[in-house]
Amino acid sequence: MRREDASKNSEISIVLCDDDFIQELNRTHRDKNKPTDVLSFPQDDDIVLGDIVISLPTAERQARAAGWAMEDEVVLLAVHGVLHLLGYDDETASEAARMRDISSEVLTAVGVALPLGAKHPYFVDYD
Repeated sequence: MRREDASKNSEISIVLCDDDFIQELNRTHRDKNKPTDVLSFPQDDDIVLGDIVISLPTAERQARAAGWAMEDEVVLLAVHGVLHLLGYDDETASEAARMRDISSEVLTAVGVALPLGAKHPYFVDYD
């Protein structure tokens, strides 16, 4: 949020949940009947920026596949969620690349080393 010069008075809630819970949210709000890793819900409020929901089972699977710590995966998902709350989108390849670049910058700044070896799906280029 500092990188984006967001208000210091902004609040974000983070919900850590299971796949069933996030699947229901995904079905209700995005019409996608499957679990996902993270969802963001912006709020129309001067103080509350929004809510981020992270599925821990999905985060664990993704971390294992990428070969890095689950805690680092959760940080990545939280950063991704915050970027959505700040107005970034990843519907196109160029938007996704921009979010990926910012996420890499933020993770490096907070001391999270990006996964080496096995590629993380978040950091691969889109065709």
